[in-house]
Amino acid sequence: MAETVTLSGKTVPGLLGSLDPLLREWLPRQRWFAGKGRPITGFSLVAATELLPADSRLGLYHLLVRARQGPGPGDCYQLLIGVREALPPRLAPALIGHVAQGPLAGRTVFDALYDARPAEVLLEALRTRARIGALRCERDPGQEIPSGLVPRRLTGEQSNSSVVFGDTFILKLLRRVVPGVNPDLELPLALAREGCPRVPAPAAWLQADLGESQGGDGRGGDGQGEDESYVLGVLQPYLQGAADGWELALRELAKGEDFAAEARALGRATAEVHGALARALPTATLGPSQIGPMVDGMTERLDAAAQAVPALRPYAPALRTAFTALADLAAEGRTWTAQRVHGDLHLGQCLRTSAGEWTLIDFEGEPARPLAERRMPQPTVRDVAGMLRSFDYAAHSADPPDPGWAHACRAAYCSGYAEAAGVDPRTDPVLLRAYETDKAVYEVVYEARHRPDWLPVPLSAIHRLAAPDLP
Repeated sequence: MAETVTLSGKTVPGLLGSLDPLLREWLPRQRWFAGKGRPITGFSLVAATELLPADSRLGLYHLLVRARQGPGPGDCYQLLIGVREALPPRLAPALIGHVAQGPLAGRTVFDALYDARPAEVLLEALRTRARIGALRCERDPGQEIPSGLVPRRLTGEQSNSSVVFGDTFILKLLRRVVPGVNPDLELPLALAREGCPRVPAPAAWLQADLGESQGGDGRGGDGQGEDESYVLGVLQPYLQGAADGWELALRELAKGEDFAAEARALGRATAEVHGALARALPTATLGPSQIGPMVDGMTERLDAAAQAVPALRPYAPALRTAFTALADLAAEGRTWTAQRVHGDLHLGQCLRTSAGEWTLIDFEGEPARPLAERRMPQPTVRDVAGMLRSFDYAAHSADPPDPGWAHACRAAYCSGYAEAAGVDPRTDPVLLRAYETDKAVYEVVYEARHRPDWLPVPLSAIHRLAAPDLP
């Protein structure tokens, strides 16, 4: 039975069906599509909202669509579909396709984020706290959002899409969305309440409320029984002139410049964010009953990685001791404090402002991990380990690689962290080694599958991490 959608009081049958063949070709080509390598077997509509009438010169649909790729309902994606009679040349890269049948037959559909007008519609909705169908916009009344800011789409992103408005705000739109409290909104809001200057405070945010009260208004006919709230996007101040930490590190490396002072400052910034999160949100104590399952998970990931990547197998027994040593400490009665953390910290998640201050961004965590796992309290050393691995990656990007640069940055980062936190991560070498090892094992699998030329980078870390226990 074809799905029917109600938009602006009008019943629109077959909307998703008419887009289906185009989306099957277009969606897997997007950098933010999570299901690469597996064919799409079908789509189901979670929600649809008409933001601009499709029968006008420029139509605009907001869609939440599940892409099925095997058993289960499939991942849910946020799509902004623009509708025109024909695309001007400037929008050629945004083309999704020409609709052959259904309510949009004869029209051209495209990724609307490439077009200024749809972006302006989104900003105005956020500015005015609009509620349109299932979409709900909220904002911080303490931050002024002027109207008429000129939008420009940013390029080169992986898992999401961003639009900058007048060099004043940046809107990050999540592409693969899940119901529940998203840490990319939750944690910056908590940090803003604490007055932490290291993270831009959200000015506004976009959600979809798919409660039963929505009835047929903007709802799809997928039969999923959706009764959830989705965080779809966050508007934050844009740090004009800020330098991406990864790009900055590579530039300094290429010039042969020392980066230790920046690494130390970044360590202090990380510790300040951790301190603010510990004050703002509950903490937990990890003992044997919590460390045991965590160690089991690390060990299982190592065993699976050794099966998948033969180059890892000679190191597996020595690497396993990094995890058993942590379990042994817990069995002896050692405990650790856990709290909310960034969850995916690396140089690319840090910006140095024009004033020379470091800020942290993108608190979504690892998108492939379940939301409940991303929101669990964890030892702060998880973030530290991620940053230490990032220094290693930067050093190996140089020609020739410069492991001494990485060593100096790692030491400076931990020293800076200790200056702000009062505790040096290196004083708990067992916990730090376990988290670094787990991260490096993940990197080995990722590089083997996606970037084989980069495999020597995590393997060099594997050799170092295994060294204490190599025969």
